[in-house]
Amino acid sequence: MTTFTGCGTALVTPFRKDQSLDEETLRELIRRQIKGGIDFLVPCGTTGESPTLSHVEHLRVVQITLEEAKGKVPVLAGAGGYNTAEVIGLAKELSRMGADGILSVTPYYNKPTQEGLVQHFKAIAKAVALPIVVYSIQGRTGVNVEPATLRRLAEIDNIVGVKEASGNIGQMATVIDYVPERFAVFSGDDAITIPLIALGGRGVISVVANEIPAEFSKLTKLALAGDFAGARAIQRQWFALMEVNFCEVNPGPVKAAMGMMGLLEPVFRLPMVPPAAASTAKIEAVLKSTGLLATSRSSHAD
Repeated sequence: MTTFTGCGTALVTPFRKDQSLDEETLRELIRRQIKGGIDFLVPCGTTGESPTLSHVEHLRVVQITLEEAKGKVPVLAGAGGYNTAEVIGLAKELSRMGADGILSVTPYYNKPTQEGLVQHFKAIAKAVALPIVVYSIQGRTGVNVEPATLRRLAEIDNIVGVKEASGNIGQMATVIDYVPERFAVFSGDDAITIPLIALGGRGVISVVANEIPAEFSKLTKLALAGDFAGARAIQRQWFALMEVNFCEVNPGPVKAAMGMMGLLEPVFRLPMVPPAAASTAKIEAVLKSTGLLATSRSSHAD
């Protein structure tokens, strides 16, 4: 069973101006990630605007990611939602395609109880043999996966970890205390990757790695090796970028930034829209201060 460790990138999904999937740019972005030394790839998560992808597009994005990864790095594909039967169907398709694991966000809107969460993930784990990483993000889903619930889920062999995006260091510490060592706890927030690893976390599923894969994967590797002084030096250099990526709801700012960097066309699907003028100015200022505006698209493609 694939073990996920280190820095994984929650990939953005590039679109053309006509709103169609930009497959060529997606391939370029994935190659750039692999060249930058990223540890694993996460297509079709929230950062990838998965709610606005058709079923066919979702599978196509994962297929392209698998083709470009070619076994060089594992692929943890998004498969979550509020309908357990539909999630199972998608997870089975991803398994047949060769995904190395699935990242499954907690059911949103219908806000299940903690028992409902256990039964939801238990059903998915029973249906597919793939490693499953639970994605807990109460701010988007309205439901928190409590530490005691994760302790129960960790008893299931192929539920192997959690992307913990509560932003609550106390809860993260409790989760790490409650689960066995084999169970990977990933930060869902770039800015607190270092403290989570210091507590015993396994890494991060990152937004900022879309922009700086080499730098952020290095930060993660240094922290995992216990070189916190080295990791903090990188954190200081890039903290403003981590912060500005959330000046509006993700993935608005990161996609806008990548557009300014020449990495993609900053096209969104409704209800997502480009960041407001004030936010765009902030993003541009951070890119200028870090030298990223000088980055060209061609310099990052193989």
